[in-house]
Amino acid sequence: MELLQHATACLRRARRRLLGSEVHVWYDPAYRLPITALESMTRLEPRRAEWVAWYLVGTGRIARRCMHTPPRVSYRALARVHTAEYLDSLDRPEALSAIFGVDPSALPVHSVMTSLRLACGGTLDAARSALKRGGASMNLLGGFHHAHPDRGAGLCPVNDIAVALAALRDEGLRGTVAVLDLDAHPPDGLAAFFWNEPRVWIGSLSGVDWGPLPGVDETVLPEGCDDATYLVALERLLRRMPARPALTFVIAGGDVLARDHLGMLGLTLAGVRRRDILVAARLKGLPSVWLPGGGYSADAWKALAGTGMAIASGSTRPISNRHHPMDRHFTWISNQLNPQDLEGGELLTEADLEETLGLRRERRSRLLGYYTVEGVEYALSRFGILDYLRRLGFDAFRVAIDADYSGDRLRLYGRAAGAEHLLIESLLERMHLDEGGEVLYLHWLTLRNPTARFSDTRPRLPGQETPGLGLAREAILLLVRMAARLGLNGLAFRPSHAHTAYPSRHDFVFLNPARQGRFEAMLRDLSGTPLLEITTAMDEGRVRLNGSPYAWEAELMICWRAPDPDDPTPDPWPTDAPEWREAVAAERERSRFTIAAAG
Repeated sequence: MELLQHATACLRRARRRLLGSEVHVWYDPAYRLPITALESMTRLEPRRAEWVAWYLVGTGRIARRCMHTPPRVSYRALARVHTAEYLDSLDRPEALSAIFGVDPSALPVHSVMTSLRLACGGTLDAARSALKRGGASMNLLGGFHHAHPDRGAGLCPVNDIAVALAALRDEGLRGTVAVLDLDAHPPDGLAAFFWNEPRVWIGSLSGVDWGPLPGVDETVLPEGCDDATYLVALERLLRRMPARPALTFVIAGGDVLARDHLGMLGLTLAGVRRRDILVAARLKGLPSVWLPGGGYSADAWKALAGTGMAIASGSTRPISNRHHPMDRHFTWISNQLNPQDLEGGELLTEADLEETLGLRRERRSRLLGYYTVEGVEYALSRFGILDYLRRLGFDAFRVAIDADYSGDRLRLYGRAAGAEHLLIESLLERMHLDEGGEVLYLHWLTLRNPTARFSDTRPRLPGQETPGLGLAREAILLLVRMAARLGLNGLAFRPSHAHTAYPSRHDFVFLNPARQGRFEAMLRDLSGTPLLEITTAMDEGRVRLNGSPYAWEAELMICWRAPDPDDPTPDPWPTDAPEWREAVAAERERSRFTIAAAG
């Protein structure tokens, strides 16, 4: 209790100091690493930087004029700190695959290195800005503290802090530089660079003990360390850091959260926010650069967005679980689209003229009677899908639309290595529900990366022909926006496997309340089990419900259209009814899931 009271008092004082701070932020869409297997392997959310940028700007936490595009750092800047032999090795997918823990076929080397060089350029540019203004800057990709001069490790191929500091020293920076490493893992790479540099102080709070690191003031915290214990250790570390460093780099790691896949600590989101407020208050008026470091849980983006809120205003306001930046951003883009560009408008086209003159027998296909081929390509471009696919190595995209007995089929093709490949395919139709009215029904959706291959680290999931593209969330949200534009009440589908239902759990619910209750019970009881193991065990018949064999139930899931803001009394959806929620809760409480051992 004394620890908590002390931490609360320190927080109050820190918040008072931070009111009115202005923070400049560096971000580029290419900060999303184009490694499709990264999320499933490490639970690192590759969209973290863009979600945070969208949230901070969209909610007015950071002014648009304070958002900056990073320059790509030069090879010369990298070569100041990394050996030539090591940098040359990064041209090979095998070298990067060892650092990221994925198969070499999943690594478009040029695109990955572009992301990393932009991150280093962002850290350097943010540092220059902080030194000029005497305040805080933030780079939404960086803090690669495991990279050594001659090797990379732990998802860190290059060391952006070492790169930035070497450039700044060449530009005349003098005085002591502090590095406050609040990632859950020790800064072994930073120690390798600065262990014998008296003008660099490194302080660290870690959740694991990797042995003594020369030149690092490190505190190893107990496993599962709570907020109060952590904040007391942080206050002690802040007392030991140099009084007024010329520049401070802060690695505000999100892997300190409880239930982080790779971290060992137990902080809450509120505790992480208090951490950042205390540090920001300590550095008030001093040049500082804030970097994200690691974060391997669903809430890692909220931790980083909270860092921006902390250093901008000292805000302790939590981020609502109902606010999802991708959904908000896609809705904003959808509202900017010109309907004529999607459906062809009223202009008489050459194809229409040919049809009128009897020179063309059939009218061009339209998806669901609305979207032209050109309209689909336009939408995919505006939502950033085609740019991301280009970063994966595809180009010369082609959209095809046709119909069969069960619905309208949409295909997207792209070229790579001299051949055309099917990348995305979906089959859609309008469906009428007895409860809920007309919805858009998705028969199937396939996202294919035919240039990648399955491996021991990325095995084939049930139903997969090729590895995926890492675009499942974007594809689903695009279909939700499509349903809204067509005036339908939502998007529905039947997930054929556990791994197809899992990514949709935040936006979709099973229409059957008992089925939703069993699904929530499964997520609760198997939360510590990797998704691959769950879906494999389900396929092999090893999942048990209340002790009995359980087979996956591919029932209807639905994402309802958001309420119309101009309608003050919208009709509730069937799954909003109190009796539906009560039935879900009852089934959830009576259901217990386990997995039997293989063999």
